[in-house]
Amino acid sequence: MKTIQAYKQKGQEWKYLQDNQHLNNPLVLVFANRMLLEKEEIVDDIRREFPYEHIIFGSTSGEIIDSNVFDESIVVTAIEFERSSFEIRTQNILDHNKDAKKLGESLYNSIPKENLKHLFVLSEGSFVNGSSLIDGLEKNIQNAIPISGGMCGDDAKFEKTLASYKVNPKEGEVVLIGFYGETLEISFSSFGGWSTFGPERIITKSEANVLYEIDGQPALDLYKKYLGDKASQLPQASLLYPLNVTPIGKNEPVVRTILSIDNAKQSMILAGDVPVNSRVQLMMASVDAIAEGASEAAKLAMKNRKSEPQLALLVSCVGRKLVMNQRVEEEIERVQEVVGKKTAITGFYSYGEMAPFSGNTFCDLHNQTMTLTLISE
Repeated sequence: MKTIQAYKQKGQEWKYLQDNQHLNNPLVLVFANRMLLEKEEIVDDIRREFPYEHIIFGSTSGEIIDSNVFDESIVVTAIEFERSSFEIRTQNILDHNKDAKKLGESLYNSIPKENLKHLFVLSEGSFVNGSSLIDGLEKNIQNAIPISGGMCGDDAKFEKTLASYKVNPKEGEVVLIGFYGETLEISFSSFGGWSTFGPERIITKSEANVLYEIDGQPALDLYKKYLGDKASQLPQASLLYPLNVTPIGKNEPVVRTILSIDNAKQSMILAGDVPVNSRVQLMMASVDAIAEGASEAAKLAMKNRKSEPQLALLVSCVGRKLVMNQRVEEEIERVQEVVGKKTAITGFYSYGEMAPFSGNTFCDLHNQTMTLTLISE
């Protein structure tokens, strides 16, 4: 595997982490600020700098390259696979009447299955129900092909997200990358570092990812009481106080970030499903706990690996970034300490992370986690 990494901050020239050389048919991952990706001249500049066919764009809530976290920037990682291969398919949620499960099923059915080792998802992040997308992707999976990835971001604006393959970035796109080859070793993990507080309650009314009632009370009203003065800062303030949700029949809880609120219906729209009768608690975190969580995620991803990773794809939640603020790079540094400085690191801050729990192969949607996908061939 050969990688070339470069970044461009607003108003500056391209900076390369390695000597720039021509690669043979690489996979090119472009993670960038949404408002930059809306400018055609900037996308044209990216294409001139990386004149390759297989280019994927995704908007972010912060860009990760090496041990750095940037805002209002473009980070690019071009990967040439020497002993393995990849396939890319994309569909738009608007072509499926915003039915994420149907899109996921259709997307999985469209990708070749022979020698498929892993699937990586880059999804629209504003209105796709990530849980339903995963359900659709996994509906017809044979041999439990693992899935990891994340949902695009838009800083803390929550206005819209962009993604695409080959064409210019646009709304509603979900991109699926399949990795193939006997020599590929791909490991993954997801870990948070957040802690619960307050009483455990029961979700008494919900529909998919819309939460209406907790313990028979309007969910938004109850949540605002916990937030106090910070309630006027919703939905951004909710990134600091997500929900810990344990559905019936599940041993592991999932964290759910609130994407938007509906004052008229006293409801909250979350990044993934919140089934009725699930147990729910509020969560909070410290900078040190988040950094330690990132280190734990890296250790889980490295566990039982046979070879050192050559590429690390990091998807971390925008809520973690807001809590860590000026210390945000500490969690990337903690990951790098574990995976090694020879590993090319890239990724983005997201509106949702996708990965199986440790020791499992079935994917879950997470919020407020550091999720890693480690690749070598």
